[in-house]
Amino acid sequence: MTQHDRRAFLVGSLSLGAFALGACRRTTYYGVGREPGPDSAAKLERRRAAKVLYPISLAQWSLNRALFSKELDPLDFPLSAKRDHGVDAVEYVSTFYKEKKGDDAHFAELAKRCKDHGVESRLIMIDGEGDLGAAKKEARAQAIANHARWLEIAHALGCMAIRVNAAGEGTPEEHRDRVAESMHALGERADGFGLDVIIENHGGLSSNGAWLASVLRAAKHPRVGALPDFGNFTIGEGQQYDRYQGVTELMPFARAVSAKSYDFDAEGNETTIDYRRMMKIVLAAGYHAHVGIEYEGSRLSEKDGIAATKRLLERLRTQLA
Repeated sequence: MTQHDRRAFLVGSLSLGAFALGACRRTTYYGVGREPGPDSAAKLERRRAAKVLYPISLAQWSLNRALFSKELDPLDFPLSAKRDHGVDAVEYVSTFYKEKKGDDAHFAELAKRCKDHGVESRLIMIDGEGDLGAAKKEARAQAIANHARWLEIAHALGCMAIRVNAAGEGTPEEHRDRVAESMHALGERADGFGLDVIIENHGGLSSNGAWLASVLRAAKHPRVGALPDFGNFTIGEGQQYDRYQGVTELMPFARAVSAKSYDFDAEGNETTIDYRRMMKIVLAAGYHAHVGIEYEGSRLSEKDGIAATKRLLERLRTQLA
Protein backbone atom coordinates (compact mmCIF):
# COMPACT_ATOMS: atom_id res chain seq x y z
CA MET A 1 0.00 0.00 0.00
CA THR A 2 1.47 3.39 -0.95
CA GLN A 3 1.75 6.21 1.56
CA HIS A 4 -1.08 8.01 -0.23
CA ASP A 5 -3.30 4.91 -0.15
CA ARG A 6 -2.52 4.25 3.49
CA ARG A 7 -3.39 7.79 4.44
CA ALA A 8 -6.64 7.64 2.49
CA PHE A 9 -7.54 4.36 4.14
CA LEU A 10 -6.66 5.70 7.54
CA VAL A 11 -8.86 8.74 7.14
CA GLY A 12 -11.73 6.60 5.92
CA SER A 13 -11.37 3.94 8.57
CA LEU A 14 -11.40 6.57 11.30
CA SER A 15 -14.28 8.65 9.99
CA LEU A 16 -16.35 7.32 12.85
CA GLY A 17 -13.33 7.31 15.15
CA ALA A 18 -10.57 9.80 15.77
CA PHE A 19 -11.72 12.48 13.37
CA ALA A 20 -15.20 12.57 14.87
CA LEU A 21 -14.20 12.13 18.46
CA GLY A 22 -15.31 14.70 20.94
CA ALA A 23 -13.24 13.88 24.00
CA CYS A 24 -10.36 12.54 21.95
CA ARG A 25 -10.14 15.17 19.20
CA ARG A 26 -6.96 17.13 18.66
CA THR A 27 -6.57 20.02 21.08
CA THR A 28 -5.26 23.20 19.48
CA TYR A 29 -4.14 24.76 22.77
CA TYR A 30 -0.39 25.23 22.92
CA GLY A 31 1.79 26.14 25.82
CA VAL A 32 4.50 28.60 24.89
CA GLY A 33 5.90 29.52 21.52
CA ARG A 34 2.94 30.43 19.33
CA GLU A 35 -0.51 31.94 19.37
CA PRO A 36 -3.28 29.56 20.46
CA GLY A 37 -6.19 28.76 18.19
CA PRO A 38 -9.84 29.67 18.92
CA ASP A 39 -10.60 26.37 20.65
CA SER A 40 -7.54 26.68 22.85
CA ALA A 41 -8.31 30.29 23.77
CA ALA A 42 -11.75 29.22 25.00
CA LYS A 43 -10.25 26.41 27.04
CA LEU A 44 -7.70 28.76 28.53
CA GLU A 45 -10.45 31.18 29.58
CA ARG A 46 -12.37 28.34 31.24
CA ARG A 47 -9.26 27.28 33.12
CA ARG A 48 -8.62 30.83 34.24
CA ALA A 49 -12.21 31.18 35.40
CA ALA A 50 -11.91 27.95 37.36
CA LYS A 51 -8.44 28.97 38.59
CA VAL A 52 -6.94 25.81 37.12
CA LEU A 53 -3.36 26.67 36.26
CA TYR A 54 -2.75 23.51 34.24
CA PRO A 55 -4.50 20.23 33.44
CA ILE A 56 -2.74 16.94 34.15
CA SER A 57 -1.99 14.12 31.72
CA LEU A 58 -0.43 10.67 32.17
CA ALA A 59 2.65 9.49 30.30
CA GLN A 60 2.44 5.81 29.33
CA TRP A 61 6.01 5.18 30.52
CA SER A 62 4.66 5.50 34.08
CA LEU A 63 3.17 2.05 33.52
CA ASN A 64 6.09 0.49 31.64
CA ARG A 65 6.46 -2.43 34.07
CA ALA A 66 2.82 -3.41 33.68
CA LEU A 67 3.05 -3.02 29.91
CA PHE A 68 6.29 -4.97 29.43
CA SER A 69 4.99 -7.79 31.65
CA LYS A 70 1.75 -7.92 29.60
CA GLU A 71 -0.25 -7.19 32.74
CA LEU A 72 -1.67 -4.19 30.87
CA ASP A 73 -2.64 -4.24 27.19
CA PRO A 74 -1.48 -1.05 25.41
CA LEU A 75 -4.99 -0.71 23.95
CA ASP A 76 -6.31 -0.46 27.51
CA PHE A 77 -4.01 2.39 28.49
CA PRO A 78 -6.72 5.08 28.06
CA LEU A 79 -9.12 3.05 30.22
CA SER A 80 -6.47 2.53 32.88
CA ALA A 81 -5.59 6.23 32.92
CA LYS A 82 -9.23 7.20 33.53
CA ARG A 83 -10.41 4.33 35.74
CA ASP A 84 -7.32 3.57 37.81
CA HIS A 85 -5.63 6.96 38.00
CA GLY A 86 -8.34 9.57 37.46
CA VAL A 87 -6.58 11.20 34.49
CA ASP A 88 -8.42 11.95 31.24
CA ALA A 89 -5.49 12.90 28.97
CA VAL A 90 -2.71 10.55 27.88
CA GLU A 91 0.75 10.55 26.30
CA TYR A 92 1.68 7.40 24.40
CA VAL A 93 5.08 5.73 23.95
CA SER A 94 5.76 4.27 20.50
CA THR A 95 7.62 1.27 21.97
CA PHE A 96 4.32 -0.28 23.02
CA TYR A 97 2.77 0.03 19.55
CA LYS A 98 5.76 -0.46 17.27
CA GLU A 99 4.72 -3.97 16.18
CA LYS A 100 1.40 -2.47 15.07
CA LYS A 101 2.97 0.53 13.34
CA GLY A 102 1.52 -0.41 9.94
CA ASP A 103 -1.87 -1.55 11.25
CA ASP A 104 -4.36 1.30 10.75
CA ALA A 105 -7.19 -0.71 12.28
CA HIS A 106 -5.23 -1.08 15.53
CA PHE A 107 -5.03 2.67 15.96
CA ALA A 108 -8.66 3.09 14.94
CA GLU A 109 -9.50 0.79 17.85
CA LEU A 110 -7.28 2.81 20.19
CA ALA A 111 -9.03 6.01 19.07
CA LYS A 112 -12.42 4.37 19.66
CA ARG A 113 -11.42 3.42 23.19
CA CYS A 114 -10.40 7.02 23.85
CA LYS A 115 -13.85 8.12 22.78
CA ASP A 116 -15.56 5.40 24.82
CA HIS A 117 -13.76 6.42 28.00
CA GLY A 118 -13.67 10.18 27.48
CA VAL A 119 -9.88 10.38 27.21
CA GLU A 120 -7.90 12.93 25.22
CA SER A 121 -4.79 11.83 23.31
CA ARG A 122 -2.02 14.41 23.71
CA LEU A 123 1.13 13.13 22.06
CA ILE A 124 3.22 10.10 21.12
CA MET A 125 6.80 9.76 22.36
CA ILE A 126 8.81 8.22 19.52
CA ASP A 127 11.88 6.08 20.21
CA GLY A 128 14.03 3.74 18.12
CA GLU A 129 13.27 5.23 14.70
CA GLY A 130 16.76 6.39 13.77
CA ASP A 131 19.05 9.30 14.63
CA LEU A 132 17.90 12.68 13.39
CA GLY A 133 21.45 13.91 13.87
CA ALA A 134 23.24 11.04 12.12
CA ALA A 135 26.40 11.97 10.21
CA LYS A 136 25.22 10.45 6.94
CA LYS A 137 22.49 12.32 5.08
CA GLU A 138 20.93 9.04 3.95
CA ALA A 139 20.57 7.90 7.56
CA ARG A 140 18.92 11.17 8.52
CA ALA A 141 16.54 10.89 5.58
CA GLN A 142 15.57 7.39 6.69
CA ALA A 143 15.01 8.57 10.26
CA ILE A 144 12.75 11.36 9.00
CA ALA A 145 10.78 8.84 6.89
CA ASN A 146 10.45 6.51 9.88
CA HIS A 147 9.08 9.31 12.05
CA ALA A 148 6.66 10.43 9.33
CA ARG A 149 4.49 7.35 9.79
CA TRP A 150 4.02 8.32 13.44
CA LEU A 151 2.73 11.70 12.30
CA GLU A 152 -0.07 9.85 10.49
CA ILE A 153 -0.80 7.80 13.61
CA ALA A 154 -0.72 10.82 15.93
CA HIS A 155 -3.10 12.71 13.65
CA ALA A 156 -5.47 9.74 13.56
CA LEU A 157 -5.50 9.54 17.35
CA GLY A 158 -6.20 13.25 17.69
CA CYS A 159 -2.83 14.14 19.23
CA MET A 160 -1.24 17.58 19.10
CA ALA A 161 2.38 16.43 18.70
CA ILE A 162 4.96 13.70 18.43
CA ARG A 163 8.03 13.74 20.66
CA VAL A 164 11.37 12.89 19.06
CA ASN A 165 14.98 12.58 20.24
CA ALA A 166 18.09 14.55 19.26
CA ALA A 167 20.54 11.66 18.99
CA GLY A 168 23.36 12.11 16.51
CA GLU A 169 27.07 12.48 15.86
CA GLY A 170 29.83 15.01 15.36
CA THR A 171 30.96 18.09 17.22
CA PRO A 172 28.25 19.91 19.20
CA GLU A 173 27.92 22.37 16.32
CA GLU A 174 27.71 19.66 13.64
CA HIS A 175 25.27 17.67 15.76
CA ARG A 176 23.13 20.78 16.29
CA ASP A 177 22.99 21.63 12.61
CA ARG A 178 22.08 18.08 11.58
CA VAL A 179 19.28 17.75 14.12
CA ALA A 180 17.98 21.23 13.28
CA GLU A 181 17.87 20.34 9.58
CA SER A 182 15.95 17.15 10.33
CA MET A 183 13.57 18.95 12.68
CA HIS A 184 12.81 21.56 10.03
CA ALA A 185 12.02 18.77 7.55
CA LEU A 186 9.77 17.05 10.09
CA GLY A 187 8.12 20.37 10.90
CA GLU A 188 7.25 20.75 7.22
CA ARG A 189 5.66 17.30 7.19
CA ALA A 190 3.92 17.81 10.51
CA ASP A 191 2.34 21.06 9.35
CA GLY A 192 0.26 19.11 6.85
CA PHE A 193 -1.28 17.21 9.75
CA GLY A 194 -1.67 20.21 12.06
CA LEU A 195 0.85 18.66 14.46
CA ASP A 196 3.94 19.82 16.32
CA VAL A 197 7.26 17.99 16.54
CA ILE A 198 8.86 18.40 19.95
CA ILE A 199 12.24 17.34 21.33
CA GLU A 200 12.74 16.09 24.87
CA ASN A 201 15.93 16.47 26.87
CA HIS A 202 16.71 12.76 26.84
CA GLY A 203 20.39 12.16 27.56
CA GLY A 204 23.66 13.14 25.92
CA LEU A 205 23.87 16.61 24.42
CA SER A 206 20.10 16.94 24.49
CA SER A 207 20.34 17.13 28.29
CA ASN A 208 22.32 20.35 27.93
CA GLY A 209 19.50 22.88 28.00
CA ALA A 210 21.45 25.62 26.26
CA TRP A 211 22.50 23.28 23.43
CA LEU A 212 18.98 21.93 22.90
CA ALA A 213 17.57 25.47 22.88
CA SER A 214 20.11 26.31 20.16
CA VAL A 215 18.84 23.35 18.10
CA LEU A 216 15.27 24.61 18.37
CA ARG A 217 16.27 28.11 17.32
CA ALA A 218 18.29 26.76 14.38
CA ALA A 219 15.36 24.59 13.20
CA LYS A 220 13.44 27.76 12.34
CA HIS A 221 10.01 26.21 12.03
CA PRO A 222 6.84 27.16 13.98
CA ARG A 223 5.88 23.50 14.34
CA VAL A 224 9.11 22.66 16.17
CA GLY A 225 9.19 22.88 19.96
CA ALA A 226 10.32 21.28 23.20
CA LEU A 227 9.13 18.80 25.81
CA PRO A 228 11.07 19.79 28.94
CA ASP A 229 11.46 16.84 31.30
CA PHE A 230 12.19 17.53 34.98
CA GLY A 231 14.50 14.55 35.33
CA ASN A 232 16.52 13.88 32.16
CA PHE A 233 19.63 15.98 32.69
CA THR A 234 22.37 13.35 32.64
CA ILE A 235 24.77 14.35 29.87
CA GLY A 236 27.10 11.37 30.36
CA GLU A 237 30.49 10.54 31.82
CA GLY A 238 29.30 11.67 35.24
CA GLN A 239 28.15 15.07 34.00
CA GLN A 240 24.84 16.43 35.25
CA TYR A 241 23.25 19.58 33.85
CA ASP A 242 21.45 21.82 36.32
CA ARG A 243 17.84 20.73 35.95
CA TYR A 244 16.32 24.06 36.95
CA GLN A 245 18.51 25.97 34.52
CA GLY A 246 17.72 23.45 31.78
CA VAL A 247 13.96 23.68 32.22
CA THR A 248 14.22 27.49 32.30
CA GLU A 249 16.12 27.42 29.00
CA LEU A 250 13.62 25.08 27.33
CA MET A 251 10.34 26.55 28.54
CA PRO A 252 10.21 29.31 25.86
CA PHE A 253 9.86 26.47 23.33
CA ALA A 254 7.61 24.18 25.40
CA ARG A 255 4.49 22.61 23.87
CA ALA A 256 4.25 20.00 26.65
CA VAL A 257 5.90 19.39 30.03
CA SER A 258 6.98 16.08 31.56
CA ALA A 259 6.79 15.96 35.36
CA LYS A 260 9.31 13.19 36.06
CA SER A 261 9.18 11.70 39.56
CA TYR A 262 11.11 9.03 41.43
CA ASP A 263 10.17 8.96 45.12
CA PHE A 264 8.33 10.90 47.81
CA ASP A 265 8.79 11.78 51.48
CA ALA A 266 6.19 11.53 54.25
CA GLU A 267 4.84 14.99 53.38
CA GLY A 268 4.26 13.99 49.76
CA ASN A 269 7.15 15.98 48.29
CA GLU A 270 9.36 14.55 45.55
CA THR A 271 12.72 13.70 47.11
CA THR A 272 14.93 14.40 44.07
CA ILE A 273 13.25 17.39 42.43
CA ASP A 274 11.97 20.60 44.01
CA TYR A 275 8.56 20.50 42.38
CA ARG A 276 7.47 23.89 43.72
CA ARG A 277 10.54 25.50 42.17
CA MET A 278 9.98 23.62 38.92
CA MET A 279 6.34 24.55 38.60
CA LYS A 280 7.14 28.19 39.30
CA ILE A 281 9.59 28.07 36.39
CA VAL A 282 6.93 26.45 34.18
CA LEU A 283 4.25 28.97 35.07
CA ALA A 284 6.60 31.95 34.85
CA ALA A 285 7.05 31.08 31.18
CA GLY A 286 3.32 31.56 30.66
CA TYR A 287 2.68 27.84 30.23
CA HIS A 288 -0.82 26.58 31.11
CA ALA A 289 -1.19 23.45 28.96
CA HIS A 290 -0.98 19.86 30.22
CA VAL A 291 1.68 18.73 32.66
CA GLY A 292 2.34 15.02 32.18
CA ILE A 293 2.92 12.61 35.06
CA GLU A 294 5.93 10.40 34.34
CA TYR A 295 6.66 8.24 37.37
CA GLU A 296 9.94 6.36 37.05
CA GLY A 297 10.62 5.19 40.60
CA SER A 298 11.07 1.71 42.00
CA ARG A 299 10.20 1.89 45.72
CA LEU A 300 6.54 2.63 45.18
CA SER A 301 4.31 0.62 42.89
CA GLU A 302 3.46 2.25 39.59
CA LYS A 303 -0.07 2.93 40.80
CA ASP A 304 1.13 4.54 44.05
CA GLY A 305 3.87 6.51 42.29
CA ILE A 306 1.41 7.92 39.78
CA ALA A 307 -1.02 8.80 42.60
CA ALA A 308 1.72 10.53 44.62
CA THR A 309 2.81 12.59 41.60
CA LYS A 310 -0.77 13.54 40.82
CA ARG A 311 -1.44 14.64 44.42
CA LEU A 312 1.69 16.80 44.42
CA LEU A 313 0.81 18.46 41.10
CA GLU A 314 -2.76 19.07 42.30
CA ARG A 315 -1.57 20.52 45.61
CA LEU A 316 0.85 22.88 43.88
CA ARG A 317 -1.80 23.83 41.34
CA THR A 318 -4.01 25.01 44.18
CA GLN A 319 -1.25 26.71 46.17
CA LEU A 320 0.33 28.51 43.21
CA ALA A 321 -3.04 29.78 41.98
